[in-house]
Amino acid sequence: MTIEAGQALPEGKLVKMGEAGPEAVDVGTLTKGRKVVIFAVPGAYTPTCSSAHVPSFIRTKDGFAEKGVDEIICISVNDPFVMKAWGEATGAEAAGIAMLGDADGSFTKALGLDFTAPPAGLIGRSKRYAMLVEDGVVTTLHLEESPGTCEISAGEGLLATM
Repeated sequence: MTIEAGQALPEGKLVKMGEAGPEAVDVGTLTKGRKVVIFAVPGAYTPTCSSAHVPSFIRTKDGFAEKGVDEIICISVNDPFVMKAWGEATGAEAAGIAMLGDADGSFTKALGLDFTAPPAGLIGRSKRYAMLVEDGVVTTLHLEESPGTCEISAGEGLLATM
């Protein structure tokens, strides 16, 4: 079942690169009492993700801050080493966007937002989406119909609904 607006996020662990290496990030702790934007991509370094999706949130970061968003988080079914390098390569890290890996895809599966596209080499990946989460509850979800499309899930698309 796919998560919908009005539902609480499932419990889950993500991973980020910390000073001493990979660190677990509890989704409940990350979102409790906070207003966060979470956007997910099919894969780090993939064309649309790198040229459109991440840059859209870099461009709109200040607009989200003006709307009271505490943090913008990018999730991909990738390891924390890749997410850190990709964050550096795209400028997301410098912009203050958290780059978190869902290394085994378990959080993505719990959301009901996983997909597989063998011809593209994408197995157990995340659909492209953006959501606004307030105190652990999804208030807005923009899910793209195609993983190669970045329109309603772009930063501008989500920001326009706030």
